[in-house]
Amino acid sequence: MKIKLIDFDIRGDARGSLIALEKEHNVPFDIKRVYYIFDTTGGVRRGFHAHKNLKQLAICVKGSCKFLLDDGTNKNIYNLNEPTKGLYIEGLIWREMFDFSHDCVLMVLADAYYDEGDYIRDYTRFIEIVNKNE
Repeated sequence: MKIKLIDFDIRGDARGSLIALEKEHNVPFDIKRVYYIFDTTGGVRRGFHAHKNLKQLAICVKGSCKFLLDDGTNKNIYNLNEPTKGLYIEGLIWREMFDFSHDCVLMVLADAYYDEGDYIRDYTRFIEIVNKNE
């Protein structure tokens, strides 16, 4: 899987902490889009899609949530529960987010602007594409 956890360097002093997100330093791509998910209803699952080419870095800046990531063969669950770590996801990876805490704010950085054509929203189609690319 093209997935890895990235630890961010914390800067700060007695007044508080700061993390800077910088292209090619701790963000492994040129940032074209940033969005965040918040006020997610308890028990809700989100995502249920893959991307053909998109690179993303997901950071739970507050609270917690879990990611189920699936490359068509292997499935892994990642727990994001601290703002000092980011989950890097690249390419053909099916993703589902769940178990959002009531105060969760999940920020996602992407290397491309929104493009519906890059989405794969049907799991069966995702598996067909993965098998075709092997």
